[in-house]
Amino acid sequence: MPSRARASRFECTACGHAAAKWVGRCPDCGGWGTVEESPDLPSAGRTGRPGVAPAPAARPSSPVRLIGEVGLETAKARPTGVAELDRVLGGGLVPGVVVLLAGEPGVGKSTLLLEVAAQRARAGATVLYVTGEESAGQVRLRAERTGGLAPHLFLSATGDLEEVAAHVEAVDPELLVVDSVQTVGTATAEGSPGGVSQVRTVTSALVALAKQRDLPVVLIGHVTKDGAVAGPRTLEHLVDVVLSFEGDRHSTLRMVRGLKNRFGATDEVGCFEMNDGGITEVTDPSGLFTGGLERTVAGQAVTVAMEGKRPLMAEVQALVATRANDTPPRRVVSDLDSGRVAKILAVLQERCGLRLHDKDVFVATVGGMKLREPSADLAVAIAVTSAFHNQPVRSGLVAIGEVGLGGELRRVVALERRLAEAGRLGISRAIVPPGDARTPKGLTAAVADDLHGALMRTGLVGVDADFSPQG
Repeated sequence: MPSRARASRFECTACGHAAAKWVGRCPDCGGWGTVEESPDLPSAGRTGRPGVAPAPAARPSSPVRLIGEVGLETAKARPTGVAELDRVLGGGLVPGVVVLLAGEPGVGKSTLLLEVAAQRARAGATVLYVTGEESAGQVRLRAERTGGLAPHLFLSATGDLEEVAAHVEAVDPELLVVDSVQTVGTATAEGSPGGVSQVRTVTSALVALAKQRDLPVVLIGHVTKDGAVAGPRTLEHLVDVVLSFEGDRHSTLRMVRGLKNRFGATDEVGCFEMNDGGITEVTDPSGLFTGGLERTVAGQAVTVAMEGKRPLMAEVQALVATRANDTPPRRVVSDLDSGRVAKILAVLQERCGLRLHDKDVFVATVGGMKLREPSADLAVAIAVTSAFHNQPVRSGLVAIGEVGLGGELRRVVALERRLAEAGRLGISRAIVPPGDARTPKGLTAAVADDLHGALMRTGLVGVDADFSPQG
């Protein structure tokens, strides 16, 4: 019989989706022009030859044990020396864990992990830092600038997977950092470093290396313009922990957010600040997001947002200006959900009588903090009303609550934790939606059923005759 021609398959270079035929747009990630042809290798049996009976199973390398007999030492986290990162990791790095730290170029991923490597090396651990992005001299200069020189910290500038494995064998490190996984290649996979096949093969090899040696491995990963981790989507499933390193280049604030964690929670956030001396931890970041609670400026309101399990004070500012003649009113929103702000402006006009249809409205946060949760609705409404009347809100007031389309105030999650944070920072009064949340000592919480009632309690609408406390 004539031999059948080897079939081809088509694979997306962005997410690794495989298809039987070429398509212009990947049905998985939606990328245009990312599907390319790749040879479809014939599937083999357990012997590597199709049609041949499999060989008898080999003796397993690890014995079967009762679950109660399995030791817990291999699953105990070791602190990294950076408390904010340990907070997100769930206490530190577990032996054999593979962590993927993803973020935009220039946000500070390499600086953060060089600090982690230096802290572990100062504690006596042997650390191997592999860089394929920079030369060894560039990393040394950054280490001198940020105080990252430490004993037991080894450096290798290579992009070859086989060399990385040889260095691990020679150094026998207790922590391996790879910067970045997209720059490491291997001759055993097709394509160039950074391609789908290369990234998948390199990551699989590093995961196997980590599990065999109980070696914690931290990988730096690039992100696409959409903010997703670059490379095949299977990359996130191969590793144990996926962290997102977020920050605006125009702001010093940086946040590490857990997206996946097999050894801890995924609702924790670590805060850092970038400066000329490197990156430093911010254990109490609320001050970065408020411009001074003692100031009373028209168009300013304060709320408490939740970043994971962490309550953070945040300031909202608004400006209402008379628009120029014959120009449509402008709505400019920064670091807030523009759809939610538009809804709040409509509720203020229809339910509270603020004539905003002929005004330019600008709403923004302070310090580069992004507020996306509904609990900031009431603070936005108060800030806009304050700017509209050009009347400051009395100092020492925090507003927490979601605004419905009917003008009603709805409950938000973790209200007690938010009020506790406000009380810790010296806030004396709060406006909250109906509920039974307990308030800390020294803070008076007033309940408002709707937005108009909340505005009355601020003194911006009507007369605030009685700031009746909750409960």
